[in-house]
Amino acid sequence: MSHAPTRRPKVVNVISRLNIGGISPYVIPLTGLLRERGLDSRLVAGSVGEREGDMSYLAAQAGVDVLSVPSLGRDISPLRDMATVRRLYRLFRRERPDVVHTHTAKAGFAGRIAAWLARTPAIFHTYHGHVFHGYFGPAKTRFYLALEQFCGALSTRVLTVSDNLKRELGGVYHVARPEKVEVLIPGYDLSQLLPIQRGASDFREQFGIPNDAPLVGIVGRLVPIKNHALFLEAAARTRQAIPGARFAIIGDGELRPAVEAQSAALGLGECVHFTGWVRDLPGIYGALDALALCSKNEGLPSSVIEALVTGVPVVATAVGGVVDMLAGGLGALTTPGDADALADALIGVLRDSAARTRAEAGRAAAFALYDIQPAAARAEAFYRRFCA
Repeated sequence: MSHAPTRRPKVVNVISRLNIGGISPYVIPLTGLLRERGLDSRLVAGSVGEREGDMSYLAAQAGVDVLSVPSLGRDISPLRDMATVRRLYRLFRRERPDVVHTHTAKAGFAGRIAAWLARTPAIFHTYHGHVFHGYFGPAKTRFYLALEQFCGALSTRVLTVSDNLKRELGGVYHVARPEKVEVLIPGYDLSQLLPIQRGASDFREQFGIPNDAPLVGIVGRLVPIKNHALFLEAAARTRQAIPGARFAIIGDGELRPAVEAQSAALGLGECVHFTGWVRDLPGIYGALDALALCSKNEGLPSSVIEALVTGVPVVATAVGGVVDMLAGGLGALTTPGDADALADALIGVLRDSAARTRAEAGRAAAFALYDIQPAAARAEAFYRRFCA
C-alpha cells in the first residue's frame, strides 16, 4: 500500500531589508540551511536604503530566492503600512505557511498582523535588540512600545537573543507575557574567521596603518545608536596614554560627515582611519588589537561575535545582549556613555600582553555557539515544536 509523501513544514522568515550589518547575514543563510534540513523555507524582504549597503548578494550566493515586498524597507507608519499588511496577507494566503517568523520592527509590525489575519498557525517575532531605549524621545518610544505590546498579543512566541534581553522584554517593557518570551540564539557563517591569525592580512597596508601601531577598531553603521562620538572621545584619551595608537572606523552611514568633523576637532588627524564598508572580514580582524563597541543599546552585535571567534579582545558598553556575550571575563564591559571608563579599558587591553592569549582561548567555544550551522539546528528544532 503506497502512502502520500509527508508535507514538509513551510516556514517564511520576514525581514524589513537586507542591509549591511544587522541580521541579514543570519536570515539569508538560515533560509537555505532550513531547506537542506527538510523544511520548505522562504524569505521575504523589503528594499534597502541608499546609504545602508546592500547584502542581497549573499542571497544569490546561497541560492535563496527573495520574495520582494519593497515597502517593508520604510519606517513604520501605521496608516500607510496597511498597504504593506495587505500585500503580506495576500502572500501568506497564497503560500499557506505553517510558520511566519518576523525580524526587525517594521517586518514585525506588518508581518504579524498579516499572518494573524491569514490565520497562520504559528507566528514568531525575534527581537535582535529593541528600540525602547536610546533611539527615540519619550512620546515616540511609548508609541512603539504600544505597537509591540499589541503585536505581542498576536504572537505565538516572542523570541530574543540573550537572557538579559529576555528579562528586559518580559519583565521591564512587557511586550508579551513572560512565559511567551524565549531565547533563540542566532548564528553567522564564521567558517572563514576561525582560522584567522594576528597579522594575516593586508588591511593595515591598504589603509596606511603601521604594522607596529596598536590598532583599535569599531565595526558597524555610522548611526546615532552606535555612538561613534563616544569612541572618538575615548580614542583621544587613549592616544594621550599610548601616542602610537591608531583607530579604525569600519563602516559607513548617515553620520559619517559629523564623525569626521568630530575627529578633526579632537585633533586626531591621521591616527583615525575611515575605511567605509569592507567585505573582507578576515582582513579586518587579522589586523585589530582590540575591538570597541560603544552602543547605547544592542542586541547580539555581529562585530562582537566576529571578534570573539577571531581572538580579538573586546571592550564594550554594558548594554542589551552584550552583557551575556562577555560574561565570565570574555571581554571588558564599561558603563554606557562613559568615555573615561572606555578609554581606561582600551588602554588596559592594549598594554596587557596576556589579553590576546585570553581572547584566543575562547575562540572555539564562541564558534560552537554562534556559527550558522548550530544556529540552524536550533531554529529547526524550535519550528518543529509547532509543526507536529
